[in-house]
Amino acid sequence: MIRVSARPRENESTAEHKPIGGERVDRPGRTLSQRPLHFFFVIDCSGSMAAEGKIQSLNNAIREALPHLADVARQNPDAALLVRALAFSTGWRWHVAEPTPVDALHWPDLQASGFTDLGEALTELARQLHVPPMEERAYPPAIVLVSDGQPTDDFHAGMRALLAEPWGMRAVRMAVAIGRDTDHAVLQEFIGNPEITPVTANNPEQLARLIRWTSTVASRASSDVVTPTRRFGLTPRLDVASDSEDVVF
Repeated sequence: MIRVSARPRENESTAEHKPIGGERVDRPGRTLSQRPLHFFFVIDCSGSMAAEGKIQSLNNAIREALPHLADVARQNPDAALLVRALAFSTGWRWHVAEPTPVDALHWPDLQASGFTDLGEALTELARQLHVPPMEERAYPPAIVLVSDGQPTDDFHAGMRALLAEPWGMRAVRMAVAIGRDTDHAVLQEFIGNPEITPVTANNPEQLARLIRWTSTVASRASSDVVTPTRRFGLTPRLDVASDSEDVVF
């Protein structure tokens, strides 16, 4: 857990903004620490993700999304945007284990194999959203789930564990389906908001746009008083139609 000191500095004469994860001077003589905004990628790394270049397309898409997330962080100097990534296949593993400032994150490649134990992954995520290690003064977490298939374990048990945590219930949850074989009902249950639906990527170009869009919307909505429905819209504009002849997933 990252702790940020909120003690006032003495003899501070000018206001300044510190980098993400640091402190912001609100006015001379008074320092306010940034509130953590925890952003989680929850990523399907099952064997089916190895087909048709899905996993490498996803690696590339997340790398392209990170600068946009960094822009969001710079636009909100009161928030410290911290990224983690939880991969699931046969069991789960932390791909990015420590809450990392988005502008310091270098994305390592994911590899795909095994089953689709989404329920176990959500149970682990729930443990991380407990207080502690989560901070009581944080912004609501932002969670983006990416999957191309159907859970092979008890997904509903994982959702119960997630929603039993106050931060799990309050989190801004969004989902990206890769290809047409994804269980959209599962993704909709994960989102938990009838006004927000999963978005589907059918080729690498769409995947890059949708990862960027969902990541940006989720992170902004977590630190904003309005919902993503009212402020940011529900449907991203894509240059490649979903029924394009170039579909590869």
